[in-house]
Amino acid sequence: MRKALGRDVDLSEKDVVAKLKTFVAQKDARRAHGDGVLIGLLGRGIQSSRTPAMHEREAVRLGLSYAYLLVDFDALGLSDGTLGAVLAAAARLGFAGLNVTHPFKQSIVAHLARLDPEAEAIGAVNTVVLRNGSASGHNTDSWGFAMSFREGMAGCSLDRVVQFGAGGAGAAVAYALLDLGAADLIVLDSDPGKARDLAGRLAGRFGGRVRSAVADPAMVGTASGIINTTPVGMAKYPGVPFVADWLTPRQWVAEIIYFPEETELLRHARKLGCRALSGTGMAIHQAVRSFELFTGIAADPAAMAGHFVAADKQPTTMGGL
Repeated sequence: MRKALGRDVDLSEKDVVAKLKTFVAQKDARRAHGDGVLIGLLGRGIQSSRTPAMHEREAVRLGLSYAYLLVDFDALGLSDGTLGAVLAAAARLGFAGLNVTHPFKQSIVAHLARLDPEAEAIGAVNTVVLRNGSASGHNTDSWGFAMSFREGMAGCSLDRVVQFGAGGAGAAVAYALLDLGAADLIVLDSDPGKARDLAGRLAGRFGGRVRSAVADPAMVGTASGIINTTPVGMAKYPGVPFVADWLTPRQWVAEIIYFPEETELLRHARKLGCRALSGTGMAIHQAVRSFELFTGIAADPAAMAGHFVAADKQPTTMGGL
């Protein structure tokens, strides 16, 4: 059940507020108060994300006072159960918004006052706007993937697409593919129940164009394109999410992972002659849209791409953040 951010907090929530307040002070986010903008990224293992660099450098270019902090539950020693308390604490401390990444894109929904229609349909949120004591959820991952696909894969067939992964990022990508016109989207996941749930939810909007199944060579081999939305292929989870020999040269292959930019799956696909798309474009475009939601000011995609390249830390996250 969604709820507005309450005024009172219990003892555990007070502890979270105190911890987050200390964290903000240690990060010297003073410039983000007053007329400035304070933003955070909620997730685990996010210390090398490029998202803060993209946002802060674009803010400098636009002449904004802006600070973007990594609220890493691992680094802060927070349990998943404190997610709602962290959200409430961020609102109390003056955060204008939060990006959300693994593993909270779906669990954050229960703590929000409202969702925009696209986030409601997707069932996952990667951007939270905090305003007037209320938290609204948005999904810029879907928009980011769609923009990246249009730019990098123009002319590719969407007759049959096989998607690996049905998590928060996978839900956003599946929605984008269907919105782009996928005629037959087949969702697969190591947890078949998650794939069934995602396909069933999206079928309410897109009808029989989406279904779940179990991976097999014939299914993958006859697809127009393959998209990987699982963590398999990241630096910390090397490998390919299915038997790479199932691919054929006539297919296109896409990733949402951007570190490494060239995953094992994409290397194999390019070697075969497949058209291939990395997760870099999705990462940039989701940030463009999030920045506008947070500030009301449009970010420049070309400038954001430059900020992404210039970021001196190597990211370890996926799904655009």
